[in-house]
Amino acid sequence: MIKISSVPDNIAKIEEYLDQIFKEYQLDHTLYPNVLVSITEAVNNAILHGNQSDARKFVCVKTTRQRKHICFRISDEGKGFDPATIPDPTLPENIETCGGRGVFLMQKLSDRVVFSDNGRTVEIKFIV
Repeated sequence: MIKISSVPDNIAKIEEYLDQIFKEYQLDHTLYPNVLVSITEAVNNAILHGNQSDARKFVCVKTTRQRKHICFRISDEGKGFDPATIPDPTLPENIETCGGRGVFLMQKLSDRVVFSDNGRTVEIKFIV
């Protein structure tokens, strides 16, 4: 587990954490780019949108390895949100609009994305 304060510069700590996870669980490195982008996006969203870059609030990343997959749970201390309200960034009317791309990337690069706790927690799974 890693717990970081909601300072945007702390996003750099996620790569080190993922390096340790890949080494500890001896994961296939071909999976690394998808994991890195997905988890970085989730943590970035938690820092910026969830915790509003409030350094007094924290983002936690917990990792569990199961037989056929690895799961990352990213939680923030924000007010939460409804994931269903995120517009599809691939629709023509949203192509030039900011927002929604991080969740879209998480969904496309992982095997499962589930939001809980009113959107304050996201669980991202990868088949290994």
